[in-house]
Amino acid sequence: MLILTIWPLFALICLGFVLARRDFPTADFWPAAEKLTYFILFPALLVVSLADAPVRDPDILRLGGAAVVTILIAVVLMALWRKIRPQPAARFGPAVQGIIRFNTYLGLAIVGSLTGPEGLARAAVYLAVAVPLVNVISIMALSEDSPLRSPGVLARSILRNPLIIACLLGFALSLTGIGLPFGTGRFLELMGRASLPLGLLCVGAALRPATLRLDLPALTAVGMARLFIMPLIAAACGWAFSLDPVSALVLVIFCGIPTATTAYVLTQQLKGDGTYMAGIITSQTLAAVATIPVVLWVLG
Repeated sequence: MLILTIWPLFALICLGFVLARRDFPTADFWPAAEKLTYFILFPALLVVSLADAPVRDPDILRLGGAAVVTILIAVVLMALWRKIRPQPAARFGPAVQGIIRFNTYLGLAIVGSLTGPEGLARAAVYLAVAVPLVNVISIMALSEDSPLRSPGVLARSILRNPLIIACLLGFALSLTGIGLPFGTGRFLELMGRASLPLGLLCVGAALRPATLRLDLPALTAVGMARLFIMPLIAAACGWAFSLDPVSALVLVIFCGIPTATTAYVLTQQLKGDGTYMAGIITSQTLAAVATIPVVLWVLG
């Protein structure tokens, strides 16, 4: 049943890959589609998911704490590994992103398929906590001794993030009890529904299989850490924080999915090893077809 629920999501990714390789509808379509999804459709989904969510629920607050601890444990382990095996920021940054970042489109699609609106509301809470944290850590890992590490620059990069803005707006609507009046909820819901299939198509369009021939041992190590070790850490943190089953499932899913395709853009902007980052994204996305059902089945 789990495989039957998940395989259509990966089928959309494969379809996006095929369409992009055939330049259909055009080569310019895919960057525009990803931009539309990231800045408009996806934030709409987050707002509508959070607007009526019980954000004062202790279970939701514990989910935020578990998310932070899970990510920080991974970062500490990465820092210790770097002391044993030193490497420049151009290589360390992509590895860090490959382990702590997550493909939001795929995560929400899986959560929505398995848990429905309740899980999506908790996933939005997870994103509100995890997105700014992983962005700050990623920038710091990629830009050692750079002005980009200054608190002001980091704060501006976070506050300009459309996902963060959407989460803050959704939290405000929920805390004030305003909700989404005058049919705006239905309007945002319709936009949000479009975000997941289009986002998954864009994930497929961004895959670069040619990069898999380079650095295979490193790609394998980062992939194992992301797709197997991170979900185990998440499950342990979920148990330690006494999360309810839906919150624990959300935490494990977001720690067991591939890294974000936008990690490649950040790596290029900060002069990291873009080819290495593209290989991490592609290898993890392809491997996740098999690893996600296995991890969810093993962890219950």
